[in-house]
Amino acid sequence: MPEIRMHGEMRTDYDCETTGLPAERWAEAVFNLGEEELVIEVSVEKDVIVAIMAGEEAIWKGTFKGLKELLKSQIQKR
Repeated sequence: MPEIRMHGEMRTDYDCETTGLPAERWAEAVFNLGEEELVIEVSVEKDVIVAIMAGEEAIWKGTFKGLKELLKSQIQKR
């Protein structure tokens, strides 16, 4: 049996919750926003790879560490 390497959760403001979604290598969450989609994919291989797709043309893909650094660089210092 394959090894479970990550678990997913999903919560909404309608008090809906799904927890304990097992995955061996990858998982994705898809949000339909009218005519567009927001997709977040996580792949657990040697490194954790994250892909974020906002529509068809705005795509970022890199390591989890790289995503954290990108987000930290966007925080404005006060």
